[in-house]
Amino acid sequence: MASRGKKANRPLWHPSFWGSWSLVFVLWLLSFLPMAAKQRFGSWLGRLLAGKLKSRARVVDANLAACMPELSKDARAELLEDTFVASARGFLESTHAWWRDMTPYCASASVSGIEHLEEAKARGQGVLLIGGHYSIFDFALPLIACHLDKPGYMYRPNNNPVIDRMIERGRRRHFNIRPFTKRKLRPMLSYLKEGGQVWFACDQDFGKKSELFAPFFGVDAGCITSPSYIARESGAAVICVSHLRMPDGHYRVAFSPIQQGFGEDPQQDAETWNRFIEATIREQPDQYLWLHKRFKTRPEGAASIY
Repeated sequence: MASRGKKANRPLWHPSFWGSWSLVFVLWLLSFLPMAAKQRFGSWLGRLLAGKLKSRARVVDANLAACMPELSKDARAELLEDTFVASARGFLESTHAWWRDMTPYCASASVSGIEHLEEAKARGQGVLLIGGHYSIFDFALPLIACHLDKPGYMYRPNNNPVIDRMIERGRRRHFNIRPFTKRKLRPMLSYLKEGGQVWFACDQDFGKKSELFAPFFGVDAGCITSPSYIARESGAAVICVSHLRMPDGHYRVAFSPIQQGFGEDPQQDAETWNRFIEATIREQPDQYLWLHKRFKTRPEGAASIY
């Protein structure tokens, strides 16, 4: 921890960051590729990584075996590879969002449930958008933010300050979107009370910070209660949101109806957003970030999945 803190305090031009700056330069160059080329390159890269990243592939396989036991071994192997392809494409799409024009994609993306979002905004107490980690990553932020009046998002800063600068500058260039970290809950609550709309992907395993377990594909998954606290303290309307790359190459954003009573019962809240994410995944199973150890934290006495 001490060495990480020391590195974070170094100036960004320090020689220890030159490798990171080289990576940023390469990604910037990749952002100039036409989207069709990004998709082809992502397909090749994803299949390559599926064979090279053995430990991560085992995580994906364990997640799929736990969540979709009905799949045959061959079907699971195919979905595993498709997951790597979707994630690699999503990473390249993120470079487009960080440096290139997103206007055409915001205009062409299909949107469902916009009437629910408008109803939530009309209440005037802010909107908390509960999301998940689907494969289009940062490309999704402007697709969502273009429908918001005062967009914001929750995020965890990257440990590498150069990479963090690249990501956050890329995100904030769209629609005056405002970032909040977990240490900025008070300002975020004020922002919501003033009519802001904040996107929060709370579907990952936060280890010891997990406060309860809720079913996810029938498996107990560790969840946090922060969304319930934020909704309760701010009075914001709560909507679930998904964002997918469809098989035809177009993008889709979907807003759920307002989740009535969200914030009153954290257990029920976690089950609500898990059900929404699960339903979205069943539409496009390769689009979820199965590379993450979603079941890293287990209930007492439960066997490890990994």
